[in-house]
Amino acid sequence: MNPLPVLVGKAVRIASRLRGGGSALPGLVVERLDPGFMGRALSTLPRGVVVVSGTNGKTTTTKMLVELLEGQGLTVFTNRTGSNFTRGVAAALLGEVDWRGRLKADVAVLELDEAHAVHFVRLVPPRYSLLLNVLRDQLDRFGEIDATTRLLERIAVATTDTVVLNREDPRVAGIASSVTAADVVYFGLDESLRSTFPNDDELRGAEGTAPASALPADVVLRSVDGSSATFEADGTVTGTDLRLRGVYNIFNAAAALAAARAVLGGTADQGALFSSLAAVEPAFGRGESLVVDGRPLELVLVKNPSGFRLGLKSFDPAGCATMIAINDNYADGRDMSWLWDVDFDSLGLGGVDLVSGVRAYDMALRLTYDDVRVGAVEPDITDALKQFIGGAAGRPKRIFCTYTAMLAVRRELSKITKVEVVS
Repeated sequence: MNPLPVLVGKAVRIASRLRGGGSALPGLVVERLDPGFMGRALSTLPRGVVVVSGTNGKTTTTKMLVELLEGQGLTVFTNRTGSNFTRGVAAALLGEVDWRGRLKADVAVLELDEAHAVHFVRLVPPRYSLLLNVLRDQLDRFGEIDATTRLLERIAVATTDTVVLNREDPRVAGIASSVTAADVVYFGLDESLRSTFPNDDELRGAEGTAPASALPADVVLRSVDGSSATFEADGTVTGTDLRLRGVYNIFNAAAALAAARAVLGGTADQGALFSSLAAVEPAFGRGESLVVDGRPLELVLVKNPSGFRLGLKSFDPAGCATMIAINDNYADGRDMSWLWDVDFDSLGLGGVDLVSGVRAYDMALRLTYDDVRVGAVEPDITDALKQFIGGAAGRPKRIFCTYTAMLAVRRELSKITKVEVVS
């Protein structure tokens, strides 16, 4: 094997980090120089590759699954930045392989964008896949929701050992009929929680295919009480407190548990799994809590109606200063019409202190239609953040933001407070 592409990629990675960004650029460089780099690096892992995909929850679920497996003594490679295109995986690999391109790990757990995962699985067939949900998201990229389902189906068909599916999402559960080369297991909800986690059809009040709740699920989320939850596996119900913020993350925990059990097989230490789950901190920007001027500031990523709806439901707005930052860059999705599918009534009492981002005025208009007071509109995120922090001194703060807006907010916050560096 020619080590030159790896060395060049590592050099680009160092240069990018010194300049404070460009996390995926080294991966793009090494892919161009050596298209087989990623496949060779991942092909020798004893437990293979786990692909995590779906519309919502990929980053947090991947983080949970990684920590569950590490708690069982495995060495896990993952794309920690959440850069979920193939070049993001290649860039992450460059930080872990030696100069010959060899990776020392037991298993890889990779978050992958639905469309890019299809390209990835042609290069590296996953041993396991975890498919979370199908919701209307980035229609400018994916088209209608059935097109997204077909992308996830291709991931499942390429999987060689076990496919883990969400039984409560009829489109995801229906993928099982196309899987012939792998086993299929499910994660699911107690009937009492169905209304808390609606599928896409239920979210819109449409009559769709009913969830296949009669399917046996390997892990079932039985109850939720604030940040506490109970899960059933192997007939045993276990309760645990979680550090994760947001009700949406608790169903993701059931998904991560089911995937971990699939990877570990009969060797899983159930007590250790739940101990690891209880210790997981939020992924960056996903309910992440920082401290500014001695008060908490939470970052909540929003990118589609379901995610925004559950984000609003998960956090009490009382006594909290609120900012919303909406961008429409490629990574966010260019079509922001989905904002009209979100109910913002919960923000009505306290209002929104400041709206920012490329689509700030669109967001402000949307809030006006729900009679939500908007304190100020400032499209420039740097200026907006200064105004928000200065004008909300002494109050807890919360910022709902799209992906690229979240990156900009974290970059600015890193100048005034401690922000986890993700590499």
